[in-house]
Amino acid sequence: MKSQLPDRYDPESVEPKWIKTWEEKKTFAPDSSRKETFSIVIPPPNVTGNLHIGHALNHTIQDIIIRIERKKGKNVVWVPGMDHAGIATQVVVERELGKEGKSRTDFTREGFIEKVWEWKAHSGGMIAKQQRLLGESVDWSRERFTFDEGLSKAVIKVFRSLYDEGLIYRGERIINWCPVTKTAISDIEVEYKEKQGKLYHIKYPKAEFKSKDPKTLNKGEYIVVATTRPETMFGDVAVCAHPDDARYTNLKDKFVFLPIAGKEIPVLFDSFVDKEFGSGLVKITPAHDINDYEAGLRLKLTPLNIMNLDGTLNEHTGKYNGLDRFEARKRVVEELETNGYIEKIETHIHSVGHNQRGGAVIEPLLSTQWFVKIESLAKPAIEVVKSGKVQFQPKMWEKTYFEWMENIRDWCISRQLWWGHRIPAYYAPNGEMVVAESVEEAVSLFSKKGISVTKETIKQDEDVLDTWFSSGLWPFTVFGWPENSTELKQYYPTSVLVTGFDIIFFWVARMIMNGLKFMGDVPFHKVLIHGLVRDKDGKKFSKSLGNVVDPLDMMTKYGTDSFRFFLAAVLPEGKDILFDESRLDGYRSFCNKIWNSSRFIFMNLPEEFTTKEPELNSLEDTDLWILNEFDRMLSKYEKAYAGYLFFEMANAVYDFVWGSFCDWYLELTKARVYGNVTPESQEKARLVLVSVLKKSLGLLHPFMPFITEEIHSLLEQTELAKTEFPKPYGVSDSAPAVVRMELVREIITKIRNMRAELGVKPEKKCKVIIKCSHKELKEMMEREIKSILQLSKAESLEFLDSYEAKNTDSVGAFSIGEIFLPLEGIFDFEKEKQRLEKEKKQIQLEMEKLENKINNPSFLEKAKPDVVEKEREKYNTWKEKLDSTVRALEKIGS
Repeated sequence: MKSQLPDRYDPESVEPKWIKTWEEKKTFAPDSSRKETFSIVIPPPNVTGNLHIGHALNHTIQDIIIRIERKKGKNVVWVPGMDHAGIATQVVVERELGKEGKSRTDFTREGFIEKVWEWKAHSGGMIAKQQRLLGESVDWSRERFTFDEGLSKAVIKVFRSLYDEGLIYRGERIINWCPVTKTAISDIEVEYKEKQGKLYHIKYPKAEFKSKDPKTLNKGEYIVVATTRPETMFGDVAVCAHPDDARYTNLKDKFVFLPIAGKEIPVLFDSFVDKEFGSGLVKITPAHDINDYEAGLRLKLTPLNIMNLDGTLNEHTGKYNGLDRFEARKRVVEELETNGYIEKIETHIHSVGHNQRGGAVIEPLLSTQWFVKIESLAKPAIEVVKSGKVQFQPKMWEKTYFEWMENIRDWCISRQLWWGHRIPAYYAPNGEMVVAESVEEAVSLFSKKGISVTKETIKQDEDVLDTWFSSGLWPFTVFGWPENSTELKQYYPTSVLVTGFDIIFFWVARMIMNGLKFMGDVPFHKVLIHGLVRDKDGKKFSKSLGNVVDPLDMMTKYGTDSFRFFLAAVLPEGKDILFDESRLDGYRSFCNKIWNSSRFIFMNLPEEFTTKEPELNSLEDTDLWILNEFDRMLSKYEKAYAGYLFFEMANAVYDFVWGSFCDWYLELTKARVYGNVTPESQEKARLVLVSVLKKSLGLLHPFMPFITEEIHSLLEQTELAKTEFPKPYGVSDSAPAVVRMELVREIITKIRNMRAELGVKPEKKCKVIIKCSHKELKEMMEREIKSILQLSKAESLEFLDSYEAKNTDSVGAFSIGEIFLPLEGIFDFEKEKQRLEKEKKQIQLEMEKLENKINNPSFLEKAKPDVVEKEREKYNTWKEKLDSTVRALEKIGS
């Protein structure tokens, strides 16, 4: 070997070196000479900030897949990029301006957008840097941004196409309005939270009675309407009952008096009313409730909007004009109570919509917006999942997809922002409108209509498109669509999509709809859904809870390879990850184990050593055994990869490298490596050590790219990232050498366990007697006496056909015989018995305390479920310790 590994692994020096090397050498550029292609597009992170731990998980999974497929000889492309994140970005930039005492309105639209671009240059650069630090094997020359010129043109083209087809329209409908960000948001951007509020039962006097004063009215002269939002009463245009509700049939064609507003409204009937809610009567406020709006359409009612865009009440509310909606609610209730219109107020738990970005309470509002008619786009997108052309993994997420897609509503795509793709609709001075891909085309279209305009006299729509409109085109626009490029033909459809379940509606569904519509094919065939990363108690990461984990901090503290391996090794299929930092220390130890074992191998290789595959017919038992172990591990690894079971892959290679290779084979071959054998035996051991190390590095590489590339660089000139996927050696499980070595390992393991159960310290070497009547196997084991002595810490080993155990012997059985450890003289039975009895009493005392606690009704009633569960876990741990102690006492004859 021409060089050696340093005595310790230093991620701080190794990681930057390989990040730079890979990029300079364009290691991750696709190889067009390879026939079979494999492509993935990264779910573009928002340009608004740093990569969080959820991104780290998502990107690590994708990188594992990409590195494996590259090794399998495919023409691989992995496209990075960012989303312009309209609402989130504008909020962040406005917040930054606020620190300088400025607001968006201090700038022209163009001036504000320049500020956003300046901020994007900084923030976007940070995200790309973090992706590099994570070791992502992307082709950075392909980096895309949803606001890139080509992608922006594609967005406008899609809008124009859908508009011309009648699938995009402008109309007045109920939308979700955020009074804080002052923009519409889509249904799936509304997060519903259970809140404790009030249900106000309000008296509406019947119009047929002259008195409108509820204090003078008797029961039957007024009706009671229950609402959680009394401030919207000014927008009431009717009261409604269910047609089958016999209590109110006498109100047909009647009117009631609307308190405070001072007007009469009709009593109508519609089947959407829940007879069991409140009094069975509801107020109809079509401008401020989606169900009321749809009922209003059926009942031919004219909506009345009583709210401004900032969440204050407007001129239709009289003296409440200009009051914030929540303050207005308090004052309206006070006035209703003062005047006797409140029958009762109940505490009421109900679901309240909040903006996912910022948390403001959403206001249903009648507004003129742009919409996509979604039903005709959704139908084929449903069918490709039902037919299996697109498969969700785990399959359970298909149900979630169907539930939403089969009940989908038209999509509100306009946003009242400045940062985003501006809607390509243009208005002439006379109010006429055209949709065009450029202002020049708009002038031409007006001219064809006989309307004379110039670029200066027409105005473009002020609104921008929902961010998900552009990101829904991502799988084909990143490859140059609408141009029919070579890359588009090569890499579309992409191979697999890796994403979290929380954006199935936002993004996955829209990509499928758009892919089918504009490419005539699905955008991917597999959708791999992973869970969320939560803290070790199962809680979501949140700044307010103070439990947020910065992946960069973890990578700096433990090394990127340890962090990546942790994410994969603890990722159950389709379930959430519980982040336990203590596990990272264990995987850092694994890195050190790999490093130190590799260093030992390198130190014992001659200067002129060259790597080559060992010839099976000349190898010794231990060699053939480790090659078979590798083959079995490789089979598990590939089977798990076929199902994208990353935790099974990680655990298979971990168990092999740490256990079979380092703890067993390396120890078994040390004597051969040191030269205490023939030169031929030494050379075989070296060849096998290096061969298995190389192949193991190849399987570890997708999880741990930095340490594996560094070690491999001392073995080969070729980068490990570009070497082929390891092949099996072809050693059968039934090979005599494998059977023999499995028996040797069974004996050693049994002796170790017997010593451990009795607490015999490693430095205490004891005799071992093996009783076995199987002649051939006994002869085979006798050939491995040195190995058994070495790894079981025994001073002598004797094989006997028969043996009578003494009182001071420890006895254990294995598959073809018995093992005896004569312990007289090296083990104080009485002293150990006393120690174990004392330990047993202490354990029982702890168990008694916990048992009293978890059976205490007061504790069970007051404590949180997770606290109770932790106490039960403690009890079970002590129970296991007690069982182990009792077994040990039985072993020494208690």
